[in-house]
Amino acid sequence: MALNEMKDLKIDEKERLTVDYVKGILQPTPTCETWDQIWNFQAKPDDLLISTYPKAGTTWTQEIVDLIQNKGDLEKSKRAPTHIRIPFIEWIIPGIGCGLEQASAMPSPRTLKTHLPIDLVPPSFLEKNCKMIYIARNPKDNMVSYYHFHRMNKGLPDPGTWEEYFESFLAGKVCWGSWYDHVKGWWEAKDQHRILYLFYEDMKKNPRHEIQKLAEFMGNNLDDEVLEKIVHHTSFDIMKDNPMANYSSVPTAFMDHSISPFMRKGTVGDWKNYFTVAQNERFDEDYKKNMANTSLTFHFQF
Repeated sequence: MALNEMKDLKIDEKERLTVDYVKGILQPTPTCETWDQIWNFQAKPDDLLISTYPKAGTTWTQEIVDLIQNKGDLEKSKRAPTHIRIPFIEWIIPGIGCGLEQASAMPSPRTLKTHLPIDLVPPSFLEKNCKMIYIARNPKDNMVSYYHFHRMNKGLPDPGTWEEYFESFLAGKVCWGSWYDHVKGWWEAKDQHRILYLFYEDMKKNPRHEIQKLAEFMGNNLDDEVLEKIVHHTSFDIMKDNPMANYSSVPTAFMDHSISPFMRKGTVGDWKNYFTVAQNERFDEDYKKNMANTSLTFHFQF
């Protein structure tokens, strides 16, 4: 076997990251090992934090925010891949990068990303009264999208079969914890802090309106031409073909798009292609029980 073939073989056989718990929340082990540094991260008053439960429209929102900041200048937003432009503060991939280090090296004003539930967000973000953007997605579509992301991403545990993953998600035994706790925690915090809480389904239905809302929250006024440009260039089909947004720059050893593309469908209601009748009934019962004590509501289809 040639040396380059051996190297390829080594990369292709790369093992998945292991996971452990941080304050009851499953996280990749490298995150757990540096938790004290993450928790003590020092935010600055002009930091902007984008937060979501995984696969709830994070990259989409990052691209929108970056284009708003660049006043619709596409070339500026193509300066680097998403994960370089907007550091993921708790994410550490050996050999790829460390979000904390990236964030610390960035000049202000910084735009940062997290998937942490509100209780685990470094306290300095709240103490410094930073602006935070939260995107929530209906749990059925979120589960399906997260399942496929697990399949292609070796930075996360193997999800097992769809049936097995359904049980794990329902029990909150997935990385970043329970979907219910995550969306409800941020929802309850939005009245005490500078949090703009948006919904994936609203962004799909009326992107122009939601992007305008985002821009206003960020303190930017967009004219109609710039707004339309941002709407167009952050549409699913355009972003799917944008190498600076579709994670194709990440080595296949970590994200294998042949298993499932990072940007897969971006639709509302895809869960109907996966949930059995029995799973749907069980999920609806679980949803009703867990959402009984909140004013938060979701749309599962248009």
